[in-house]
Amino acid sequence: MRRWIWRQGWSGLRDIQARAIPVLLEGRRDAVIAAATASGKTEAAFLPIVSRIASAAGAPPSGFDALYVSPLRALINDQFRRVESLCGDLDIPVFKWHGDVGQAAKNRARRARHGIVLITPESLEAILVRRGGEARGLFKGLTHVVIDELHAFFDAPRGKQLQSLLVRLEAAAGRRIPRVGLSATLADLSVAAAFLRPNAPDGVAVVESQGSGLRLMLQVRGYLDPLQPPKADGGDGGALPGTADRRIARDMFESLRGGKNLIFAGSRRQVEIYSAALNDLSEEAGVPGEFLPHHGSLSRDLREEAEARMKRADRPATIVCTTTLELGIDVGAIEAVAQIGPGHTVAGMRQRLGRSGRREGAPAVLRVYVPESELGALAHPLDALRPTLLQTVAMVELLLKRWVEPSGTGEPHLSTLAHQILALIGQHGGVTPRRAFDCLVRGGAFADVDAALFKKLLRRMGDPRVGLIEQAPDGVLLPGREGERLLASYAFFAVFDTPKEYRLVCDGKTLGSLPAEHAPLQGDYILFAGRRWQVVALHAHRGEIEVVPARTGKAPRFGGGTIAPHDAVVAEMRRLYEDAGVPAYLDPGARALLREGRETFARLGLARRPILADGHDTLVFPWVGGRRQEALLLALAAHGLKTEPTLLALQVAGSAGEVLSALARIAGAPDPDPVALAARVRDRCLDKYDVYLGDELQTLGYASRRLDTVGLARLARRLMDAVGG
Repeated sequence: MRRWIWRQGWSGLRDIQARAIPVLLEGRRDAVIAAATASGKTEAAFLPIVSRIASAAGAPPSGFDALYVSPLRALINDQFRRVESLCGDLDIPVFKWHGDVGQAAKNRARRARHGIVLITPESLEAILVRRGGEARGLFKGLTHVVIDELHAFFDAPRGKQLQSLLVRLEAAAGRRIPRVGLSATLADLSVAAAFLRPNAPDGVAVVESQGSGLRLMLQVRGYLDPLQPPKADGGDGGALPGTADRRIARDMFESLRGGKNLIFAGSRRQVEIYSAALNDLSEEAGVPGEFLPHHGSLSRDLREEAEARMKRADRPATIVCTTTLELGIDVGAIEAVAQIGPGHTVAGMRQRLGRSGRREGAPAVLRVYVPESELGALAHPLDALRPTLLQTVAMVELLLKRWVEPSGTGEPHLSTLAHQILALIGQHGGVTPRRAFDCLVRGGAFADVDAALFKKLLRRMGDPRVGLIEQAPDGVLLPGREGERLLASYAFFAVFDTPKEYRLVCDGKTLGSLPAEHAPLQGDYILFAGRRWQVVALHAHRGEIEVVPARTGKAPRFGGGTIAPHDAVVAEMRRLYEDAGVPAYLDPGARALLREGRETFARLGLARRPILADGHDTLVFPWVGGRRQEALLLALAAHGLKTEPTLLALQVAGSAGEVLSALARIAGAPDPDPVALAARVRDRCLDKYDVYLGDELQTLGYASRRLDTVGLARLARRLMDAVGG
């Protein structure tokens, strides 16, 4: 290991490595290693782990030595080279194991039963379910399980699946296996410790980088889109819909061309639009195209080509991407990060910022571009408040204060629990209810589920109309008819939905895929992979769309939704409306938008008046985040008021008097039962296996995920008191 360090040209260990190595070298404790992107977390974990494996060289193989679990196949492919380099002189084999790896390579790993395996949760699930009898032989010798990008699993179905897999892995090995989580720096690292070892978080060592903070260069730019934008002037080839978008593209082109950058465009559709527009600008300027799209619907070859291009020192390149590159895929040294709009979360913004400023002495650079529409005589008050700009600034302010969204809602994750019950049955050929409860609930993965709810779920799964499980006379749970069908499908191993897709093909080369739900028709023109294509054939029987290059195109629809902001983001927005200070990082356009928003806030009297008449409707400004806002919406609906949500307000079809009457009834009663409110929602299926749960369990799951009714009566009284005052 010292020879490997010498070959890298290191003059010493980084802070996080020096602090993590003694903890992991003893080989007994769980640990969370938290530091910024590209700070050496992988080596902090694997230098001591590989050293321990090497010290045991010569002993008979007793299964794999270590597992590395990653949320992304691309991250596994990237980290494989680093881990293989570490192990190169030590005769320690390293294996990739995910859906893109051939069966022959997986069989070689199974025969070797030695070394380090880099794997996704879905592939680990497949091993346990399909090869449950081999599990002990494969995993009994594990020294550590390393989970990369630990924060990416929080509060998600995949996170619950991973926690369950860790318990099942230890059960298969017959002993406790030290767990190591690698994570970005979080506001509260106790959350990471609790995720890693739910039943014993106090025993998890937390190793956080103590290095000095980076110098930050930051700017937020604001743009106005005219009410009637002029026709495209040819500079963007018609890819961008509005003047503001075209100005953003031109500004990014002028600021970023010739360097190494990441542009986070928001959605896959936006990635396609902006990458095409930026390359059009390159063609117009007579310079080589250097803007490369990167998102999950592109083929692996195209994504890897973009990543490889970014690593080349001799050519400039900028990747236009979605959230996939928030995580630690190595794309070389990044000079600047650009973002269009506010982004989804403050945590995500922090991850993005961490991609730049890697080089010694180089600052982290973040450029945020915010489009807003020009106001006409009939502009809606909500548009005049400039909420997109204010949300962006609020999130930047929270970022600078080192705040990120907290984890944990107390959700039981019943869809994932149903999946794990079926997976456990498939792994062992059958389990008793007691064994399933001990493994999945007492083991810590589903600690928010009590025995009564667990029994209720089992009864639902065993309902003959559902057919997921059945019970033998001796009490053992077995797969039912539908359970057998699910277990036989490779789609079973993922707890997230994988909708039907069509491959996009040109001259026999796969460019990527499009959701079948939004598939274009023959003759349509589309944008994809940053280029324009015409659909010449749609072969539904083989799930393929054949395209040829074209000179025009429209971005396809990909699906996906938005994330409602946290209470703290909305509270920060209100503070900004009421404050007089102007952040120094705003450009003149953003300052003008902030001024307009504040003037509208003052003109409407929103500091003291949260309920406004809006024609025949009423606007209610509760100044709370998504979960509390939806709870208030449903409570108003329970009193007969049709209500629509916006970022800042609820738009109620009714008079202010009707709203106040409903608020009085809410204020005069105890906080409503979230399950009763959730029952008013028509579609309560949020996760993959919710369709099997029935109304009662679906409603419970929806309420715990989406609604926060604590203090709702107090909120209603506050709104009424403000109006009365």
